Amino acid sequence: MNTANYPSSLTDRQWELISQLIPKPANNRGRPRIDRRRVIDAILYITRTGAQWRMLPNDFPHFKTVYGVFRHWKLEGIWERMNTELRRMVRQRAGKNPEPTAAILDSQSVKSAPHGGQVGYDAAKRIKGRKRHILVDTLGLLLGIDVTEADFPEREGGFWLFNRLKGVLRGLRRIWADSGYSGEDFAKRVRLEMPALHVETVKRVVKTKGFQVLPHRWIVERTFAWFMRSRRLCRDYETTTSSSEAFAFISMIDLQLRRLAK
Repeated sequence: MNTANYPSSLTDRQWELISQLIPKPANNRGRPRIDRRRVIDAILYITRTGAQWRMLPNDFPHFKTVYGVFRHWKLEGIWERMNTELRRMVRQRAGKNPEPTAAILDSQSVKSAPHGGQVGYDAAKRIKGRKRHILVDTLGLLLGIDVTEADFPEREGGFWLFNRLKGVLRGLRRIWADSGYSGEDFAKRVRLEMPALHVETVKRVVKTKGFQVLPHRWIVERTFAWFMRSRRLCRDYETTTSSSEAFAFISMIDLQLRRLAK
């Protein structure tokens, strides 16, 4: 099989890093396993280019095989775990504790492509599609994501996200968020689940006109900009929200591998 390289393909150093995180086969019976490096190359190609599964170039494994691995790792939480391990490596290289104590919360509404999944209308942004509720560390690296319909309230989305992450991010002590998460009710609900966590709202300066660089919030806005480098994330093309979340993790895995391999 021709194994042409694309700009999205793993380098030897990147493969060395991620190969340690790939689950080992339960046994060696049955047909020989497809080369996992080429499968990951194909998934990164889909993420970067936004191509349809059926439009994979012929020098990759068959698209059904590639999609099967993507779906299996999504259902098993492997993409999320890969993101977590690589994030810890990046943080350590930056001289930080592997586990963050501070994070930034925000949401992003994106248009959806025609598909059978649930969508909503964000009246404030005038967008029909879905909303990505994300939590990032102070380097902008993804801690967690929850994808909902675009009309889902920020506070509810943020609270759902905290519920999903409270068992694995016990070291968090401070969260910065925008005015969409303001209000004592939201802060109280968070404290009931994570008593040591303090939520601080970062507000715009009312008298200032035009664009403002807001403390801490610019970090999460940069993460959303990183998402936009992956064409698969420029719109929500996925039928299920779990696939939308998986592609966000894959995009961050790609970014973190490139940083670690420098």
